[in-house]
Amino acid sequence: MVALRSVLRKATWALKTPNKPVVLSSRGTCPICKNHVRFVADDPWLRDHFICPSCRSIPRERALMAVIDRLFPNWPSLSIHESSPGGRGASFRIASEANSYIPSQYFPDEPTGSVIRGCRNENLEALTFDDASLDLYITQDIMEHVFNPSLVFKEIARTLRPGGAHVFTVPIVLEGQSSKRRAERLFDGSINNLLPAQYHGNPVDYQGSLVTIDWGDDICQAIAHASGMTTEVYVIDDLSRGIRAKCIEVFVSRKLIDLCPAIIHE
Repeated sequence: MVALRSVLRKATWALKTPNKPVVLSSRGTCPICKNHVRFVADDPWLRDHFICPSCRSIPRERALMAVIDRLFPNWPSLSIHESSPGGRGASFRIASEANSYIPSQYFPDEPTGSVIRGCRNENLEALTFDDASLDLYITQDIMEHVFNPSLVFKEIARTLRPGGAHVFTVPIVLEGQSSKRRAERLFDGSINNLLPAQYHGNPVDYQGSLVTIDWGDDICQAIAHASGMTTEVYVIDDLSRGIRAKCIEVFVSRKLIDLCPAIIHE
């Protein structure tokens, strides 16, 4: 199951050996670094191992960047917040090219809104951004780690300008099923694991991030119910861009410009 695997790319590229068999390779152009490369995977779990040798990006990052380039071609001029960015891949390109890019991590023992280790300290359940202050909100494999997803989606919608969007990836591990809660936070702040605890990698916490929810096909309805945002799902399978793997859908939740969805035309 995908939930048993870390969704944070493992730093194993330097450990690969010539003797390890190639599972998949394809020549093409990387949507992130724009180089013509030979994408290579030496592990059947392509989501973490189908690598661009130039920028070390993985398929979900390339899919995210392809969607952003297509839907928001003027993104370098937009106000962008990315929660828990990685040091490479799409995060690196966006940080390098955007005129207004704010990265954040969450340090629970530090004041929210402060800058720590070059990142703004933000709790997704209680963001310090002003109302309608952002054009794009980006998260990559974050939404399976929040305890109150409804509140998080509501907060994201609050901070987006009308017409703004939350562009994100999250593994849909319960395809054809409803989402299932794995862990909950109790009133005293302790954590109750409803299912065996699972952790994914965390760039600011060596203990990793607890998986709190296995998302299913009802995620778009959950977003709409919590925030009023409408969500589109983009599924890309394109070896010429190194985009092939399971669980690499890109979600785009838009904050409506008008409160009446009957007159909104996509």
